[in-house]
Amino acid sequence: MNQNIINARVTFRNSPIHILEQFTIKNMESAYEQFKKHSGLDECVIIQTCNRIELFGKSKTYDIDKIKKTWATITGLEEEAFDENIECVENKEALHHLLKLTSGLDSMVLGEEQILGQIKNSITSAREVKASGQHLNKLFDKAIRIGTRIRNTSGIGAGGISVGSMAVKLAEENIDELKEKKILLIGTGEVSTLVAKSLQRRRYAFDVTSRTLGRSETFCETMGGNPIKFEQVLSGFGNYDVMFVATTAPYFLVTNERISNAMKDKKGGMMILDLSNPRTVDEKVATIGGIKLMNLDQIAEMVEKNMNARLNKVKTVENIINEEVCVLEASMKRLDAEPLVKDVFKNIENLREKELQKALQMLDEKDEKKIKIIEELTKAVVESIVSTPMNNIRRASEQGKPDVLELASKLFDYKKQDQAD
Repeated sequence: MNQNIINARVTFRNSPIHILEQFTIKNMESAYEQFKKHSGLDECVIIQTCNRIELFGKSKTYDIDKIKKTWATITGLEEEAFDENIECVENKEALHHLLKLTSGLDSMVLGEEQILGQIKNSITSAREVKASGQHLNKLFDKAIRIGTRIRNTSGIGAGGISVGSMAVKLAEENIDELKEKKILLIGTGEVSTLVAKSLQRRRYAFDVTSRTLGRSETFCETMGGNPIKFEQVLSGFGNYDVMFVATTAPYFLVTNERISNAMKDKKGGMMILDLSNPRTVDEKVATIGGIKLMNLDQIAEMVEKNMNARLNKVKTVENIINEEVCVLEASMKRLDAEPLVKDVFKNIENLREKELQKALQMLDEKDEKKIKIIEELTKAVVESIVSTPMNNIRRASEQGKPDVLELASKLFDYKKQDQAD
């Protein structure tokens, strides 16, 4: 490629989270300005999540040390900090990595969906501040489409592979119109966080309760949900259709007696998912009419099956990526020819119009219909003559033949025109 695509990244794969955080970019707009001004990149897109900070850039010539220096200035780090933590690849390897990202193959959680949305947001932000341009806009648009297609055809993201997402998925499968049901989350620990994230992502409303209202309120500020007093919940289980129980209580919190009382006047059933270890839902609850109970062991078994199913699809996804990266590389190489092709068409069109006007003056033609016919004729002649060589130039560009582009530039006096502009 005449224009290089570069990827510089610091990710969970070679840096622990506490180190990774040091490379975080806080002011994105300012960072884009700095990278374009000082790193030698003409275009750039930054992808930043809790597991990675990645820079994709485009430049005819680039210096990785300039990129490191700019990044160090933005974050206040010493340049030496990058030596052990940063990975840099270019062109085909960079394209291959981007496809692994969009298809979910490079995520900490294999096949997870969130990264695709984060990549979409990244290119949107870069476009808004004009940090990206023709090359990276096209690259990201195509990579997002390819990644989406890979996910849909391979099923790499099918089934929940965290206890939280699996529990919510089971609720969806067992409860009709879940969005209209009352959902309760008991607990504010790690598993509750996973459940809350999954509920939030699917836009479900839910109540949260814990031993203290203050803890529930703090949890809801970051994770969503509506905090409810613990005592209010204990006497009001009947108000809920789905309960996720994830606590560390050393006794049965959801007892047979409480649920029996709750179900006396309740219309419809209830699903209870006990995600606690040890269990805090009395197993006898499962014998009550209208109750469906699932425990952590059952859910963990399903998670493991889904994880194994995803692992079995990795090879399929890698094969698709290897095929697609060649197509993506060709489309990026084709962009190298576009300025020349555009310039040639522009110059020929100017000549066509100039010669057409001279011919019309000589003919002294006034009939609009005849003028239109003559004009269309000149366009058709130009199109039929120019299209084949221009398509051949594009094809040569796709195939990575810079000598053809160079020769075409000389034939059409492209460099001279470019300098004149």
